[in-house]
Amino acid sequence: MVGNHTDAFRFILLGFSDHPQLRLLFFSMFLTTYMMTLTGNLLIFIIITADAALHTPMYFFLRVLSVLEICYTTVTVPKMLVNLLSGDKSISFLGCATQMYFFVALGGVECFLLAAMAYDRYVAICQPLHYPSIMNHTKCTGLASGSWLSGLVGSLGHVIIIFNLPFCASHEINHFFCDITPVLRLSCGVTFLNKVVIFTILLIFIPLPFILILVSYLLIIFTILKIPSVQGRRKAFSTCSSHLIVVTLFYGTGIINYLHPSSTSVSGMGKILSLSYSVITPMLNPITYSLRNKEVRDALKRTVTRKCFLN
Repeated sequence: MVGNHTDAFRFILLGFSDHPQLRLLFFSMFLTTYMMTLTGNLLIFIIITADAALHTPMYFFLRVLSVLEICYTTVTVPKMLVNLLSGDKSISFLGCATQMYFFVALGGVECFLLAAMAYDRYVAICQPLHYPSIMNHTKCTGLASGSWLSGLVGSLGHVIIIFNLPFCASHEINHFFCDITPVLRLSCGVTFLNKVVIFTILLIFIPLPFILILVSYLLIIFTILKIPSVQGRRKAFSTCSSHLIVVTLFYGTGIINYLHPSSTSVSGMGKILSLSYSVITPMLNPITYSLRNKEVRDALKRTVTRKCFLN
């Protein structure tokens, strides 16, 4: 049994080792995805920062989201790439705890940030006349800061509880990163109380923000249905469609993976779901949210034009 963990204690991340012949293919795919994620989100951040026309609450949250997605995907993908390339799948006890902390923390931040963005859309559509006064800079900064604080503080409970448990079973984690459920399966000291505390925190991270999003969109739908013209309803809904797509991808896979862990323990389904919200969604967000948005495309053109003119 490993009770007092030392620097010599290491976990083994099995990752995709059941397909060794595809190791280089996986490396190429994930490297390409990671580079697209960094490039797309960094581009969005630069465009929104550089163009004064996009200094509105909605784009303020998109800028925060772009930074978050870069951090979120960096927690897991670089280590996975190193493991695929070198064949060394080990990770230290401290490294595993650190990776889990930031993964859970940033995932929590995204949950609350998506709720804040839903609230922004609710105010914009349901209370348009009061939108500038309600969603002022102070309110936006407070919502963004609260999202970060909630995630960074709330995740401490998971890590403290999990990594104070004894690990006496296999040290092989059947995942490509140190996720909660696969690590818990290695402990021989986990109790019912431990599980209750851990999944209570998960309930705060996932369903609570999701309920806030759901309520916001129910009110938005009721308001949109009252708009007399079809064009007006279409325009109002178009401002929410991108957010709905990302919420569905992120929350759908997250709820299945964490709140129904037994259903994802076979056939590598848990790994596929984790890839969806930790790797694929951050890559798609710049396209889903912004690059398909006319205001962002116009801002990109203005930024490029100014750059060319200055040169």
